[in-house]
Amino acid sequence: MGLLDRFEDRLDKMVNGAFARAFKSEVQPVELAAAIQKEMDDRSAIVARGRTVTPNVFTLDLSPHDDERLSVYRDTLQTELATVVTEYAEEQSYALIGPAEVHLDVDESLETGIFRVHSEARAAVVSAKTSDVAPGQPFLEIGGTAYPLVRAVSRLGRGTDADIRVEDPGVSRNHCEIVLGTPAIVRDLGSTNGTMIDGSRVTQAALVDGSTIVIGTTSMVYRTG
Repeated sequence: MGLLDRFEDRLDKMVNGAFARAFKSEVQPVELAAAIQKEMDDRSAIVARGRTVTPNVFTLDLSPHDDERLSVYRDTLQTELATVVTEYAEEQSYALIGPAEVHLDVDESLETGIFRVHSEARAAVVSAKTSDVAPGQPFLEIGGTAYPLVRAVSRLGRGTDADIRVEDPGVSRNHCEIVLGTPAIVRDLGSTNGTMIDGSRVTQAALVDGSTIVIGTTSMVYRTG
């Protein structure tokens, strides 16, 4: 049994055959799964010998009608489609730099039966400090999550001893550091691929509220709090 067949079989068992009855002329869930597989193939990239990275976060834009029909199964479908991402990555020996996520969204401009796929490779980020951001506390916003900068000097990188660990193959073990002050600065630590601030590669630069820092393929926004 192929991956798409297993996907359909799991869905059918979870909702007691509802998918087989509900989707005859509208978007079929298996079409979404097949489109995700194609997107993974099209956007896969070799980043090192024997290591091919592919997107791990997907957004599927649906027409208003299809979104309404699928809404009752939204959580189940998103979970199962994320499983498809993980399983297909394993089958193709693709590397995911973060957990698989699939989100269904609505696009008022789309007609019934038409959908779009958007994807990105979003690195898993782990902070040594996991508490909520205090008022006035500077932080980094990464993928919609705030990571407080609680030390005078916070190191970012792929190494396990980094204050904010970014599991991105384009990020060095000790990539850069943020030094709080007036102003705060970001300093590259001799990384392989460099540190970008608002589109320019820097060795050291001042940060203001809203400054965009890019290391590897991971983008983050500095906030003063």
